[in-house]
Amino acid sequence: MKPLSIVVIVHAPAPAVWEVLTDLEGTARVLHGVRGVERLSQDTGYDVGTRWRETRVMFGQEASEDMTVTAVEPGRRTEVQAESHGMRYRTEFELLPVTGGSDESPRTQLVMRFQGEYDQGGFVQRLLGALTAPLGVAVSRKAMRQDLQDIAAAAERRAASRSS
Repeated sequence: MKPLSIVVIVHAPAPAVWEVLTDLEGTARVLHGVRGVERLSQDTGYDVGTRWRETRVMFGQEASEDMTVTAVEPGRRTEVQAESHGMRYRTEFELLPVTGGSDESPRTQLVMRFQGEYDQGGFVQRLLGALTAPLGVAVSRKAMRQDLQDIAAAAERRAASRSS
C-alpha cells in the first residue's frame, strides 16, 4: 500500500493535542471507530515499547490489533506499529505549531501518515493484496479522516476548558 497522509489544523496548542494522542485509556471515548483499548504493557505512560490491543469496527465487523509504540518525540511526534495477517502497519503522528495569521489563538498542524507493507506471503497473497488495495486505501482514508476529526475536537474541548 502506498503511504497515505492527511493533515488537519487543530484550534488548540500542541500540548493539548499530544495529551489526546497519548491518552490510551481515553481512546475509546475519543475515537468513534474504536470500541475498546486494553493496555498490554506494564507501564502506565506512553513511551517506546508501550503496547495495547485496540478493537475497532472495520467493514462492519469488530477487529482487534496489538499496537506498539516504536518512536516518541514528546509533544512533537510518535509512531505506532502493528502486524496482522502478514502485513506490517505503521502510523505516524506529527504535531507542528501554526504561527501567523489573523487568529491569535494557538493552533497545531496535525499530520497523520499510514502505510501497510507485506511482511511475508507469496505471490498469491501479494496479487490479492494488489487487487483489493483500492478498497483498502479508501477505507483507510475514511478512518484516518474520522480519527483526526475526533482528535481535533477532543483537543479543542480540552484547550477551551482550560482557558475558561
